[in-house]
Amino acid sequence: MKNFELKGTKREGLGKKATKAVRKTDAIPCVLYGGKENVNFQVLTADVRKLIYTPEIFSVDLNVEGKKVKSILKEIQFHPVSEKILHIDFLEIFDDKDIVMEVPIKLEGLAEGVKQGGKLSQDMRKLRVKGKYTNIPEKLTVNVESLGIGKTIQVGALSFDNLTLLNNPINVVVSVKATRNSGK
Repeated sequence: MKNFELKGTKREGLGKKATKAVRKTDAIPCVLYGGKENVNFQVLTADVRKLIYTPEIFSVDLNVEGKKVKSILKEIQFHPVSEKILHIDFLEIFDDKDIVMEVPIKLEGLAEGVKQGGKLSQDMRKLRVKGKYTNIPEKLTVNVESLGIGKTIQVGALSFDNLTLLNNPINVVVSVKATRNSGK
């Protein structure tokens, strides 16, 4: 997992009025959960752009007025119309506690069914995993070389070292579908 450094400043007011004032200054209200106490702070919109608008996952080194904490991005709330970021939740992480996180899937290899004229269809882009943050990789690699036409790989058929998959075991991750000219 890649690392991202982020600086924030503590928030004083926590009501609707104070939150609107924070957003007017081109900052985003944030909360850090998971530690001894919740920390309310704000970050600049420009500082989190590379953290949010990317398919990669990061552990975040938060520095809130000198207090340094290791965390992950847990949830982002967007405005329904303008898509502007309204709020960000961070979760403090520890070496000895498991975390739940969505990790991108990377397909590897050329499927047999594709060689025969089928079409590869990736139904899931991310898998929800549970494990120590040090064991969570940047991507989960799924090999599709042995996948024939009409065949699928389901979540239940996958396993990764030191990780527990939390998605429904019958969910299809990837499949090869027949096309009109397959089998010729």
